[in-house]
Amino acid sequence: MSDVARYEFFLFLVSVILALELLARRLKLPPAAAFILGGTGLALTPGIPDITLDPDLVMLVFLPALLMSSAWFTAWREFRRNLSGILLLAVGTTLFTTAAVGIAAHFMVPALPWAVCFTIGAIVSPPDAVAAEAALERLSLPRRVTSLLQGESLLNDATGLVLFRFGVAAALTGIFQPFVAIGTFCLVSVGGVIIGLAAGMAGLYILRRIRDSDVSITITVLLAEATYIAAEHLDVSGVLATVTTGLVLGWHQHTDFEAGTRIRAQAFWKVLVFLLESVLFILIGLSLRGVLSRLQAIPDALHNLALPVAAILVVMVGSRFVWLYGSDAITAVLHRLWPSRFSRPSPAISTIMGWAAMRGVVTLTAALSLPEGFPGRDLALIIAFASILVTVLVQGLTLEPLITLLRINGSSELHGIQSAENEAWIRVAEAQLKAIERASHQPDGTERHPRLLEQYQHRLKAARQYASNTDEHRPEEIAHYQTVLDAIVAGRNEIIALHRSGHLHDNVLREMEEAMDMQEIVARSHLGSEHG
Repeated sequence: MSDVARYEFFLFLVSVILALELLARRLKLPPAAAFILGGTGLALTPGIPDITLDPDLVMLVFLPALLMSSAWFTAWREFRRNLSGILLLAVGTTLFTTAAVGIAAHFMVPALPWAVCFTIGAIVSPPDAVAAEAALERLSLPRRVTSLLQGESLLNDATGLVLFRFGVAAALTGIFQPFVAIGTFCLVSVGGVIIGLAAGMAGLYILRRIRDSDVSITITVLLAEATYIAAEHLDVSGVLATVTTGLVLGWHQHTDFEAGTRIRAQAFWKVLVFLLESVLFILIGLSLRGVLSRLQAIPDALHNLALPVAAILVVMVGSRFVWLYGSDAITAVLHRLWPSRFSRPSPAISTIMGWAAMRGVVTLTAALSLPEGFPGRDLALIIAFASILVTVLVQGLTLEPLITLLRINGSSELHGIQSAENEAWIRVAEAQLKAIERASHQPDGTERHPRLLEQYQHRLKAARQYASNTDEHRPEEIAHYQTVLDAIVAGRNEIIALHRSGHLHDNVLREMEEAMDMQEIVARSHLGSEHG
């Protein structure tokens, strides 16, 4: 295939992605499931070119940007508060799943060496950050559950990839030293965090001195790739390095970035992540053709591999529940002994967390990166693809009904969030009014900015009234901001008419339109998504 043909095929894939996204929204399906099904359909369509994925290139193109975005928009306070639980999942569950799947693989296929079996376990053990984001995006879950799942998906890739490397090395050399592996794991993890901190602080130093939004956003993309590459070249965790850099930038964006940069960066990263995630899941579906060709090369493959693959997938899914329910049992005992320090575990929450573990890019690329001639390589590839297919399609499609069945949602937290937001708006209005008063009051008792002072006094009064009875004032707020939107539309139509008649320069039109767009964003944020 020529370079022109590859580009044309890429444009075709983007068109398919848009159609699948719209279809998924109409049918209320998880987008990841729609993309994988669409890619699978394309793989089975005659005339579609073969897609060969370079695992190193896939990791380099997709992983840094997606990890940077996830870390950038992570709720840092929730992440830090639940760090112990996140580490218990990211490290403990990954290790336990690797061991359980390894034992199951050796039991089902005794001819495979133990090192190969544990390598297969490491391939399928870490739930994927991309798949987790895609699955959780449209679900209403308690904040702690979302924080644990997102935090786990950010950190467990490092655990899984390190285990994978040790498994491959042990399978090829026949040598495995547990204490060396533990020491190396700690070194790789700590080294990745240190590299990420250094890259994040260096990036902040540069970004603080740049006032151009386009350049700043480009630097953040380059920083994600550079951090990942540098860490990998230094033989430490590129995943942890990139996540750490994203957390640093995400924490400081509120104080060190200009408003325009934040708005444009959020829009840019949202589009970039959408394209990367969707293309990635489409490519996973397209890779089915390679899996099928390998199956055809294995004598009586369906009969010989169906049972081992099914058994390994059952153990992969079940081991996560064993770990979570086991942790709950220990926590329940600790709660009885020290009720003030340990909260009562929830079996329903653990069930949701056990089911919300989709596999994705790391599993696929790890399997593809197995060297040719690696014992059990074909089986590993088939298990990897099956784990992605089953978890994204089966678990992804049934996760929302399961949440509804177990009556788990985040609506109970909305009242507290609303109260905190109302109080925050009052504090903001008080601070702004004090600033206006200082600037407006003259020594002779007159006011320099009487209209501005009146405006901010009205804002404080409105904020206090709204906080006192949100339900009563909500219809009035909706009517107010709907009228504001009507006024913005009228103003925008007027400047467009002036531009069309030749009375307004293009640059002036863009500047005025951007100001009105900012006003519209504020108004729509107050109306909420149901009126957006």
